[in-house]
Amino acid sequence: MDRKFFLGIGLAVAIVFAGTAIYTGYAKHSGTNTADRDTLYQVSTIDALMQGVYDGNVTIGEIKKHGDFGIGTFDKLEGEMIVLDGKVWQAKADGSVVAAADSQTTPFATVTYFDTDLRQATVDREENASGFMRSMAAKLPTTNMIYAVKIHGTFPSVTVRAIPAQEKPYPNLTAAAQEQKVHTYTNVTGTVVGFYTPVFLKGLNAEGYHLHFLSDDHTEGGHILDATIPAGSTVQYDVTPYFTMALPTSGAFAGTDLSGDLSKSLAAVEQ
Repeated sequence: MDRKFFLGIGLAVAIVFAGTAIYTGYAKHSGTNTADRDTLYQVSTIDALMQGVYDGNVTIGEIKKHGDFGIGTFDKLEGEMIVLDGKVWQAKADGSVVAAADSQTTPFATVTYFDTDLRQATVDREENASGFMRSMAAKLPTTNMIYAVKIHGTFPSVTVRAIPAQEKPYPNLTAAAQEQKVHTYTNVTGTVVGFYTPVFLKGLNAEGYHLHFLSDDHTEGGHILDATIPAGSTVQYDVTPYFTMALPTSGAFAGTDLSGDLSKSLAAVEQ
């Protein structure tokens, strides 16, 4: 697949605030509703999360109405969210993974309906997470598009983290990450779930790849800090040209200063 794939695709942006949706841009195809399977639905912004806006404001039940695939966190920053095949899982700091209840809430999450648009094989040698991200980004038809990313396989090693629930007054994410618990799993079969986000969405979401992991038996998972990606692994991408954001209408979000550039701090937290 090459850049011709993207002819006729526009990026539509929708911001949902206080129940009102505003759409701009061009539809992927004439007459296509933007609220379809090609939309990334996001709760809040990554910069708000960076500054300690951890109170959940959207229920998991609502999240599931907008996608069957995605990542995020939970109220009070308690653990890592993995959405796969329509089910929502919570990877906790103690290493356990539990099914999330529809009544739970999230302060930050991104979901979409996953439909494979292209597949790519990795290079002919196994790579760690950072090497994989560099080589795969170089192979993308364009880096100016949002992609949902899925890899299933048996991984020689996966190192993940999860952060325990925080208490008010909430620390910023840099400080909260000091409490993260790290777990390494070997020869584990499961799915890498995440997104590639273009640089122009910096401040809204993490630039580049943001990946979580869930084992097939749903007992191991979290935010990927490192992993060994086997040679020849197939990466599935879902091109996602539409973007909808639900902004919190109550709580700390309204009073948070979001004018600064937190990209360096975010990059350090992601590692």
